[in-house]
Amino acid sequence: MSDVAKAGRLAVIPARGGSKRVPRKNVVPFCGEPLMAHAIRAAVASSLFAAIHVSTDDDEIAAVAAAHGLRPAFPRPATLADDHATLADVLHFVTARFAEAGEAFASVTVLMPTAPLVRADDLVAAHALFDGAGGRRPVLAVTRFPVPVEWAFRRDSAGTLTPVQPGKDQLRSQDLAEAWYDAGAFAIHPAASLVPGAVAHPWLGHPLPRERAVDIDTMEDLAFAALLFRAQNGAA
Repeated sequence: MSDVAKAGRLAVIPARGGSKRVPRKNVVPFCGEPLMAHAIRAAVASSLFAAIHVSTDDDEIAAVAAAHGLRPAFPRPATLADDHATLADVLHFVTARFAEAGEAFASVTVLMPTAPLVRADDLVAAHALFDGAGGRRPVLAVTRFPVPVEWAFRRDSAGTLTPVQPGKDQLRSQDLAEAWYDAGAFAIHPAASLVPGAVAHPWLGHPLPRERAVDIDTMEDLAFAALLFRAQNGAA
């Protein structure tokens, strides 16, 4: 990788302090370390980025980032740390603050702190896809649905099932196209696309294997991800 290419890349790890379903989720213990430490390690090990910024409003999270060599360059304001703030709002704020300091980037990669199974080589491969498209189209980490989406049902409080797509729930899997969903792991944006009013280009999907595509929103997700982590890393 050339120094010129690396200089154009910013990684943002958005890690606010609030979390309801998994309290203190970003720093909850996970296989011997705070959860977000695994995403930090993947970002650093990829050697892709000129800067890696942990965007947080929380002192403990900032301390974890600093302990891994990534002391936040500036805090996130409280107005961008509640349940109503969007990721787009956070990215606009972060890129604007870097621009005020005279630092501009060609691309911005959002790496979720709740995706501990993502590896450095996943990030490298996704950036190869991004660069191959001229750095003009955003890239999203996706994974395949384990079964056709046409087989989905709604289940009411009495347990009654209703097909989401009536009639298609009886089709054979080999007669249906694969479907993909956002793995909740990372995305790469051309920096120009983060400017309000910018023209949106179609997403490219970078496939993640399902065993590395666990987005942690619940305690069940946390336990499942820990099982996968131990299996993949030979941990007891």
